[in-house]
Amino acid sequence: MTDPTAESERGAVLVSAPRPIDSGLKGVCPRCGAPTLFAGPIRFADRCRACGLDFSTFNVGDGPAAFLTLILGTIVVILAITVELTLHPPLWLHMLIWIPVTLVGVVASLRLAKGWLIALEYRNAAREGRIEPR
Repeated sequence: MTDPTAESERGAVLVSAPRPIDSGLKGVCPRCGAPTLFAGPIRFADRCRACGLDFSTFNVGDGPAAFLTLILGTIVVILAITVELTLHPPLWLHMLIWIPVTLVGVVASLRLAKGWLIALEYRNAAREGRIEPR
């Protein structure tokens, strides 16, 4: 990676692209690194306010949601069963614990996964498959 403060031979300042994981963790633009990727907790902004990159052209789909639902669902169920078998709390306490844990886990992990995938899509210039007519 280049040093963000390094200058090229022509005197222009070179800026390195942020790591893909930073796009998920910090919500930074995959091109310029400004924190403009998300407009809400898990909703992408239309475009970067700093460099103008159009985020609406990227499509991360529902893959992250499906995988994260299965993974987090498994973890929450295992933890809930463990708590039930060891402590025997009432049902209302289970709901008080596991509903917020699930919601926070899904939103946090969706933000991370969606930001990471959009950064990888940008970095690899991945686009939806197209068949060129002959």
